[in-house]
Amino acid sequence: MTYQRYRTRPPWRRALTFLALLLAAVAAATGARADEPGDAHGPYSPARIAEGVTIGETQVGGMTAEQATTAVTADFRTPIPIVLPGRTAYVAPGSAGGVPLAAPAVETALAADPDSRIGLRILVDEPRLAKASRRLAAQLTQPAVDAKVELHGLRPVLKRERYGLEVKTKPLARALRGALAGGSRSPLDVRHSTLVPSVLAEDLRTVVVIRRSENELIFHRRNHKPVKLGVATGQPSYPTPLGAFTIVDKQLNPWWYPPNSAWAAGATPIPPGPGNPLGTRWMGLSAPSVGIHGTPDAASIGYSASHGCIRMRISDAEWLYDHVSIGTPVFIVA
Repeated sequence: MTYQRYRTRPPWRRALTFLALLLAAVAAATGARADEPGDAHGPYSPARIAEGVTIGETQVGGMTAEQATTAVTADFRTPIPIVLPGRTAYVAPGSAGGVPLAAPAVETALAADPDSRIGLRILVDEPRLAKASRRLAAQLTQPAVDAKVELHGLRPVLKRERYGLEVKTKPLARALRGALAGGSRSPLDVRHSTLVPSVLAEDLRTVVVIRRSENELIFHRRNHKPVKLGVATGQPSYPTPLGAFTIVDKQLNPWWYPPNSAWAAGATPIPPGPGNPLGTRWMGLSAPSVGIHGTPDAASIGYSASHGCIRMRISDAEWLYDHVSIGTPVFIVA
């Protein structure tokens, strides 16, 4: 139909003609798209992997190359679990240096028979693996925690020890390399060593509390009633220090040596015997030049009379000496 003839038609017939031409154009375009490559139902649809084929541990049967590559890469990124006593840590394979060669495996899978198993080759970036292993070993290592005693009011409270563990870098790197190369995501049992605390709860069965203002020593022994004993503490000019200390030295029938202090200037050492100012027992504290000891001057007990040490009656000092040990906590409070 010519344009001139179209123009001479009535308006309503021109509209019908235009609508018919438009419908014909839409039908032609739809038919053309149906024949384009990539349509799922056309003759040029993408190749698909045969049913039942796996790449590594990933099922890729019926997938296109793009779908299979995505699935294999996603499965490879599954974190590697590392099992340690009381906890499990997770490592991203990529951060540990693993690089999956998915493309060659997918290409092999496209040509494989149904139910074939295709291996997935993994490259390991050794510098990245070494760096990740060092960082991870440091994060997984837990130091041992010593038992300790805290004073709540005048009551000692025991905080028990915690054993630690140490993860070595090289064994961890070997275990990660094996997991990466094998594609396994089974829990990884990493070799480690146990760190033993230096101080155990069993070492802290006794505790000494000294009330400086009351000139009183309270001896605590686990599962026993506290024992209170009178003492003499430091003069105002030579106060007994406050704080938490431990017994670091024990001497039976000690010598007395003059300290480097003005009040002892010109004094000479005194051997064991009745006149020894330390009595018959010395229990040195971690506070410098301060200890618990007996005294021949029993009249000073109950007063602030010493040069900083804690004096006890001879018999009380001998009793205490037999019930404490090196490491016994000593709390001196106001």
